[in-house]
Amino acid sequence: MDKQLELKQFQDKTPYTIMFGPDKCGMDHKLHFIFRHKNPKTGEFEEKHAKKPTANIDSYFTDKKTHLYKLVVNPDNSFEIFVDNTLVNEGSLLEDMSPPVNPPKEIDDPNDKKSDDWDEREKIPDPDAVKPEDWDESEPEYIIDESATKPDGWLEDEPELIPDPDAEKPEDWDEDMDGEWEPPQIDNTKCKDAVGCGKWERPQVKNPKYKGKWRPEMIDNPDYKGIWAPRKIANPDFFEDLEPYKMTPIHALGLELWSMTDEIVFDNFLITDDKAVSSSYTAQTWEIKAAQEKVVSGGRSVVDAILDATRDRPWLWAVFLVVVVLPIVLIIAYCCFSKSQKGLWASIRGAADERPWLWAVYVVVLLLPVLLLSICLCPRSGPIKPEVLEAQRKKTDEPSPDDKEDENKEEEVGPKGDNQETVKKTKKSDLDVKEESSQEEEGDDEGEEEEKTEEKSEDSTRRTSPRKRKLRKE
Repeated sequence: MDKQLELKQFQDKTPYTIMFGPDKCGMDHKLHFIFRHKNPKTGEFEEKHAKKPTANIDSYFTDKKTHLYKLVVNPDNSFEIFVDNTLVNEGSLLEDMSPPVNPPKEIDDPNDKKSDDWDEREKIPDPDAVKPEDWDESEPEYIIDESATKPDGWLEDEPELIPDPDAEKPEDWDEDMDGEWEPPQIDNTKCKDAVGCGKWERPQVKNPKYKGKWRPEMIDNPDYKGIWAPRKIANPDFFEDLEPYKMTPIHALGLELWSMTDEIVFDNFLITDDKAVSSSYTAQTWEIKAAQEKVVSGGRSVVDAILDATRDRPWLWAVFLVVVVLPIVLIIAYCCFSKSQKGLWASIRGAADERPWLWAVYVVVLLLPVLLLSICLCPRSGPIKPEVLEAQRKKTDEPSPDDKEDENKEEEVGPKGDNQETVKKTKKSDLDVKEESSQEEEGDDEGEEEEKTEEKSEDSTRRTSPRKRKLRKE
């Protein structure tokens, strides 16, 4: 194996095959899919970045829940990205990567240059146009309105701003350093009720003789050749890899982590070429964890609840649409267009009296939203399944108590089990009985008492320990 693939040499500069996973940088949320493609001509590697996800993925970074990120690369060069088994991005390795896997067949000729006589102007001034004799460019755009008169009540001798009579020079004011002190200016109170104050000047109006600077009319350019572009030549670095899904082998898995946020955990990594294995592994890990979080969290927003409900049952969108639109249609039809001047309730009741079947519509309109919100928002109650508890126990170091059946099996273990020592001791005592026939009864009584004592000690040890005992050596 190459030294770069040894785990002791594994570091941040080790070449990778695929970079996949979530990335939060400030308020920008990303879901990366990058793979390194090998140029078949030069042998050099280049990073290929997938396009941004089409779905909104911001909520996966802020809800503080466990999420499943899955990348699927298919033999037809298509890829799919799932978050919590929901498709958020898809595309083709040949068409939706940047830069493209395969370079273009033709490129711009770097030696091609635009000729001096190349004219890119689509319109040009008319060379035959002549300025009219009455065109006066000296006339200003605005002139003083000579017909204007000063309004009555204009206080021409009163300024708009006057010094503040209540202002006082600060005690620390130094005229040598700060200059001569002047009180601040305030609005003249005499001008509040007057038409105006200060020197009156006639306003300006648009000059009817103004024409501006004369310019000739624009016409089509007879020498126009279009926007210049260099000619195309064959790309000397062109190659065509029609199977980019055949990436370099994967020998290890690494995490690139840099975070200022606590309580972030990554676990349950799987690399496989079998979708059935992936689905089974997901059912045994994330699906159980996600179900537990839904039970524990309980309260969810209305939008999240509706999205969760419609994700599994898309037909609910039609029901929601009917629930929203139907009341509006009924109100418009039987209230706004009604000729009577009755109130809302009187109009609804009057319409139902004429058409009794409308009562059923009213009941559906009122009860259906309540029923749908109850289904979406209320957490599912009921006993927690044993497999859920077992999965939670596997994710922690919590000791699992031995079952009664296991205890019975341990007590009934044969010559290779926990009772091996007792069996052998019994056989040894039988040999002692044959050799010492005179002490047969006493030997049997002592052997039985020893066996009872050992069995009691073994039972007490088994009851207090949550783990199975290791076999003792004779």
